[in-house]
Amino acid sequence: MTEQNSAETCKRRQVHPESIAQVQASDFREDTAQGLAELFRTLGESTRVKILHALSCAELCVCDLSELLDMTPSAISHQLRLLRASKLVRFRRSGKNVFYRLDDEHVEGLLRQGTEHVREERNI
Repeated sequence: MTEQNSAETCKRRQVHPESIAQVQASDFREDTAQGLAELFRTLGESTRVKILHALSCAELCVCDLSELLDMTPSAISHQLRLLRASKLVRFRRSGKNVFYRLDDEHVEGLLRQGTEHVREERNI
């Protein structure tokens, strides 16, 4: 067995009741787990992440996003519907235009932290 493989599992079974109790006390219910999994599924597509990044920089309409991402307005609208359903973006009407923005500061925080995590160098 290589050193890397031995680090992946315990060499002998030993349960740590204090750690288990700490997790059980954390109030992480099944509906929370399901909602978070759905959120990550929505974020699991690069086009939607690019849309969210663009909206973190400025409020934009479908035409703006279409131009930025070199996609059809129909394709952008489809992605925006999914993002709205997940409460990641919201819109406002202004005359004949509809402008999109991030739903709240939590979405911006998710993007910022995710970006930092992806860009950080690991010295393991």
